[in-house]
Amino acid sequence: MLYRKNIPGWERAVRVIAGLMMIAVGLFWMRGSAMVYVLAAMGVMAAMTGFIGCPMCSIAGRTLEQK
Repeated sequence: MLYRKNIPGWERAVRVIAGLMMIAVGLFWMRGSAMVYVLAAMGVMAAMTGFIGCPMCSIAGRTLEQK
């Protein structure tokens, strides 16, 4: 189920970059810790909301302003 794009382009880019950074930190810098998988999963979710839209923003009724 793909969500209607409800976040602006700059925020989508920030979410993807932040998600990739969380994945990198979790997998490469936190070796041997139980938090590796938690941080990597959070990074995947952040990046996915940048690609497909934010389900929580949709539930809250957030929409893009039409110009």
